[in-house]
Amino acid sequence: MCNASYVKLVKRISYTRRYECFRALLLSLRKEAGLRQTELAARLGYPQSYVSKYESGQRRIDLIELEAICQALGITLLEFVARFNDG
Repeated sequence: MCNASYVKLVKRISYTRRYECFRALLLSLRKEAGLRQTELAARLGYPQSYVSKYESGQRRIDLIELEAICQALGITLLEFVARFNDG
């Protein structure tokens, strides 16, 4: 039988792996768009550090931010979700 702390650890590891895939997709899409962090940040109206921090995992983004990032990358939020689910 699993104890509560073990279950929390397993859930955290799984969540972390899923978030790593999320971050990797964001990075991949930026590179596919041929954009540097500074260029994407300018499209979003933020400093380069904004993009750097969410790509490195130092900062999480919410749905509204993700939608803006997708628009700046030239894809829809639905396209992003489809690629995320395929990955």
